[in-house]
Formats: sequence, C-alpha cells, structure tokens
Amino acid sequence: NPAYLNMAGRLAYETARYIEAQLLLGKALAIREKSLAPEHPDVAASLNNLAGLYKTQGLYAQAEPLYQRALKISEKSLGPDHPDVATSLNNLALLYKTQGQYAQADPLYQRALKIWQKSLPADHPDLATGMENYATLLAKLGRKEKAQQWRAKAEAARQLHAQKNSQAR
Repeated sequence: NPAYLNMAGRLAYETARYIEAQLLLGKALAIREKSLAPEHPDVAASLNNLAGLYKTQGLYAQAEPLYQRALKISEKSLGPDHPDVATSLNNLALLYKTQGQYAQADPLYQRALKIWQKSLPADHPDLATGMENYATLLAKLGRKEKAQQWRAKAEAARQLHAQKNSQAR
C-alpha cells in the first residue's frame, strides 16, 4: 500500500532514520508511478516527500529534479492556483534558499504566497509558514524592513489561528 509506505517513510524521515525512509519513500513512489497516471497528484506528493528527504541530507542535486517534477505534475493535474502547487513552489524555493540561490527562490516564494493568500483562510498554518520562509529570504537579501513586515503578518496569522482553535473548544 503506497499510502502506508509514504506514512512509514515520513515517520522514518522525521526520526532521522534516513536509509529506511529512502527505501520506504522510494518504494511508495515506484508503486504510485506504476499504478497511477504519471501526472497524478499522489505521484507529486511522493516526489515531494522523497525530495524533502534528499534536501535534509544535503543531496540537493537529487532533490531538485524531484521537486521540479512534482511542481509540473501539480500544476498540470490540479491547476496553477491550487494550494498544493503553492506547497511545491515553497519546497523548491526552500531548496534554492538553502543553497544560497536567492534569486531563484524569490519568485517561487512570491507565487506560492499569492496562491495561498487567494485559496486559504488568512489564519492557515501553511500561509503563515510561507510568510516566515519568505521573510527569512528577504532578511538574507538585506531587505530587513520588508522581512519584518512578513514576519509580523505570519505572527498575526498564527495568533488568529490559535484564537480560533481556542474558541472552537
């Protein structure tokens, strides 16, 4: 079952059992590629998971084509303005930022944020995380004032989210 393999692979990844994670995530991807259409969103999810593992291990050259392929699949299967497309954009931007390729990361973050701002509630955790990621990039580019503005927006989103969750209980 690829969903189970993906879950087990993510758990192994989150507990720093990288060899096990690579085997599980790779197997989940292989099964999904064989059993689903090549442009199925679940294939993109598996690609993102395996690419994230590679990024964590510093295997950037292996992660980049997987992130790029996941983005193309998401755009084609879900449309250019879907939140999962924004997640793929954010993941690729994080990879570029990690490598110091700030000029490549910037437009990806901006596009991801535009998608999330249109498609998610203002307090959604993915939107807040994207804002924080973009703020970090802006700070590295020396745009401290703009970075602080994005950090403040992210904090406001997180506070609103926490407030809504506490009221729901």
